[in-house]
Amino acid sequence: MVTISRIVEKIIEENAFLEEALSRKIINYVALAEEIKPRIDRELKENAKISAIMMALRRLQEKLGNKFARKAKFSKDSEIFIKSDLFEITVKKSSKTFSVIQEIYPIIDPERDFLTITQGITQVTIIANRRNKEKILKILHKEKIYKELDDLACLSTTIPMNAIDEAGYFYIITRAFAWEDIALIEIVSTLTELNLIIKEKDVPKAFILFKDTIKNNS
Repeated sequence: MVTISRIVEKIIEENAFLEEALSRKIINYVALAEEIKPRIDRELKENAKISAIMMALRRLQEKLGNKFARKAKFSKDSEIFIKSDLFEITVKKSSKTFSVIQEIYPIIDPERDFLTITQGITQVTIIANRRNKEKILKILHKEKIYKELDDLACLSTTIPMNAIDEAGYFYIITRAFAWEDIALIEIVSTLTELNLIIKEKDVPKAFILFKDTIKNNS
């Protein structure tokens, strides 16, 4: 049986921001009820009362409880490093990809160059300094190239060793960047290092946002 409570729960589950705001009691019940009422009316196939929707929202808030009480904390000493003038290229993964990629490492200076290589199931993405772009393209000239992106930068910071055991680190960052409409091209991480690949034009705004987010979650 379709009920107002079930429809409300489905709507909120589809939007993580609404779910978090409701959980933290920082949302206007009347405004939210009026916003979602048209959809509820359609699915319910009758005119739902605002008071009934508000009651469903309050009950859902109690149900959510402390779901968004995050344990994830960054170190107060975490520094942010910036690497600019990067590019990204994505190629089709094939039986020869691994051997081709090996040719890239000799042209990279491990002390000063940036390089990440991510192998997926069907694709391989390479991010490196733009000064090495022509050399890398020459190595990959026989590979099927899906996409090239220029004018990228990387914001890097450290994350605690226990990040692998606690939920929320990536969510804290992606939520903050989404709210400020800053696109995350890639998120590349190692055990205790988090690298955010963004557009160079977003670096000034992203740096301040990243710094404040770490500070507010330390």
